[in-house]
Amino acid sequence: MDHDTTRERRPAADARPVALTVAGSDSGGGAGIQADLATMGAHGAWGTSALTSVTAQHTRGVDSTHVLPPDEVAAQVDAVFDDFDVRAVKTGMLATAPVIETVHERLAARDVPVVVDPVMVATSGDRLLDREAESAYEDLVSDATLVTPNADEAAVLTGTEPTDTGSACDAGADIVAMGADAALVKGGHIDTDGVVDVLVTADDAIAFEHPRVADAATHGSGCTLSAAVAANLATGDDLTDAVEAAVDFVARAIRYHADVGANGAVNHHVALRNRAAARETIADIERVVDDLVAADASALIPEVGTNVVGALPFAESVDETVAVDGRVASVHDGVRPTGGVRFGASSHVARFLLSAREYDPALRFACNCRFDESVADAVEELDWPSATYDRSEEPADASTMDWAGRSTFGAADETPVAVLDHGAHGKEPICKLVAPDAGTLSKRVLALLDVVEG
Repeated sequence: MDHDTTRERRPAADARPVALTVAGSDSGGGAGIQADLATMGAHGAWGTSALTSVTAQHTRGVDSTHVLPPDEVAAQVDAVFDDFDVRAVKTGMLATAPVIETVHERLAARDVPVVVDPVMVATSGDRLLDREAESAYEDLVSDATLVTPNADEAAVLTGTEPTDTGSACDAGADIVAMGADAALVKGGHIDTDGVVDVLVTADDAIAFEHPRVADAATHGSGCTLSAAVAANLATGDDLTDAVEAAVDFVARAIRYHADVGANGAVNHHVALRNRAAARETIADIERVVDDLVAADASALIPEVGTNVVGALPFAESVDETVAVDGRVASVHDGVRPTGGVRFGASSHVARFLLSAREYDPALRFACNCRFDESVADAVEELDWPSATYDRSEEPADASTMDWAGRSTFGAADETPVAVLDHGAHGKEPICKLVAPDAGTLSKRVLALLDVVEG
């Protein structure tokens, strides 16, 4: 078919809400302006910037800082507002009292929500704000939509040192009393079992809790959180929803951090990479199912049917897993899937896979097979690492798949390939296979099938 290559194409503009970050640069890319722009883009906002300072910085700390003249900062802010419909602003490293005062003056004249991240000390412990400039924050805080201090910064701003959830609420209330609409006191530096971030408004206090990540790479976490809130506000979220989504985003960005530099940094691209992997993960599951059908894997199909599950690279919920809608079932002439492939189609196998990923995040694929003595012998002949759980030992208040993951993967010295469930009254015995990629899962299922049939 011929195409007229001389005809002009119509533009198809991508309309996105605009957010502005007023902050310093991080030459290492993990924090500051660089983190803010990456985070805003990941949330569907167009990120604009006003640079306040240039730092020679990496994941280990800050080597030097050069602060721009306040007039240059003001000129950048004015240039952005002159051309863009800015829907939300965040401030980060402001460094000096003149810059803080200039930024407040420029933003006070704009009818736009402002998220103030009172950057005073870097995660590494390096001071990023002149001591004389701390009091200059009062006016900026008083006009803020949200202030997002960590425990140290909350103590500087209010004199109240957060040591637990209760004192974090007190510090947040003090910030609201200063005039801010709300305060999010971050719990990363507070010695609690999990990380508890507390959102305080004049009317309420809400705690958002996440498990603490061991040896976490948190460089850039504060910048990323405030940028995510600003981006969410720009796209139309109310404050509570914007904060909750941002806290979840940062928790995942820390868990699946970027392995860069000496200490790593938060991963601003987790959501983008998940979305980018969606189509490929669906295709991977379809290929595994095609392999089962082509090989006629009837000998491995349990009475309840087989499901094949794939998790997105940074999956945290069943909705972020892909599976057969229904099951792969035995029929008179072989095996067939009973439905198509879609997100959230599996509960049982998906929850097992998510539980396994808590101990080995590289695992992305799993399926359930028939289990009897012949399968047990085949697993032994293949010399696969394996683990077994006994449902009679399951605590009464436990989620079976969460408990199964803890009692097998959590107790294993080496990641199992096969997990053997001997079943219980009304529960069919099952063999579950796991793998880091779809090709490996197919090879393992077909290898098991060959030995069982042989």
